Amino acid sequence: MLGLCFVLWRASSIMVPRSSAPEQLAEGTHAVRRDVDGDTILLESGARIRLQGINCPESVKPNWPVEPWGPEASQFTKEFLKRAHNQVRLTFSTERKDRYDRFLAFVWDGDVMLNEELVRAGLADARTDWNYSPVMKRRFLAAQDEARTAGRGI
Repeated sequence: MLGLCFVLWRASSIMVPRSSAPEQLAEGTHAVRRDVDGDTILLESGARIRLQGINCPESVKPNWPVEPWGPEASQFTKEFLKRAHNQVRLTFSTERKDRYDRFLAFVWDGDVMLNEELVRAGLADARTDWNYSPVMKRRFLAAQDEARTAGRGI
């Protein structure tokens, strides 16, 4: 009986199409399905985008407590995407994916970058120990200094 259940389960999993994320992703404009948390979004294509160069406090990580400023970072991202009508432009640096198979990108609405705005609002830390553009690292550090000076967020 157990063997029959396994065979039926296996057969059904082969026949049910899975929505898989694309293996490659081009720079340019993409439709957003939703925000996952402050520093991760999901595209309509199924691709998960991790905002390059920043780290927001956790708000939805399984088996992890909600961290201070996590819900605010997530709400900030949600509002940014709403203002962009869920259409964002992605640009990339040297690394395209992280160890969790998420695309690492800079997310733009016009000339406004979500990554940088989260840091400027004090809702994310600049991560300069990661491998990406030195120009972007300087931008993020300047935004972080601005947030600290103004006493915003983290």
